[in-house]
Amino acid sequence: MPTRIFGLPEGKYLLCAGKGRASTLLTSFDAALLDAGVGNYNLIKVSSILPEGFKEVNRVELPEGSLLPIAYGAVSDFEDGKRITAAIAVGIPDRGVGVIMEYSGSLPEGEAREKVESMAREALELRGVKILEVKSKVVSAIVRGPTTVFAGVALW
Repeated sequence: MPTRIFGLPEGKYLLCAGKGRASTLLTSFDAALLDAGVGNYNLIKVSSILPEGFKEVNRVELPEGSLLPIAYGAVSDFEDGKRITAAIAVGIPDRGVGVIMEYSGSLPEGEAREKVESMAREALELRGVKILEVKSKVVSAIVRGPTTVFAGVALW
């Protein structure tokens, strides 16, 4: 039976990623959230567990302004020419809870994806469950003015 969040009958999750540039680091973070599709929600940062039975969807299905639990990695910078990367992975087991792993830093996209997927596999192995699937999202940018990259898994 799925865990219920906010009294909804079924749990859902969204893998999302975005990047943003603006006049300040804070507004570039806001732009990255908008690009990821979660900019009009009140984000509540959570740790890295995907409740059992949650189903993946392709957009947030809550009224704008709602509280939205989310595990995420993000990095903001203003040093022109620097690479910044955020990645997220979801490990889905054959039974029980799944795991969410995040990364934020300067790795190239391929290495960041490998890192979060490897962490998700290891976390499931530590739980002694069979791995059904590992899904990931990665976003990277070369900084030009205040820039943010963001990758997350929203849960509701």
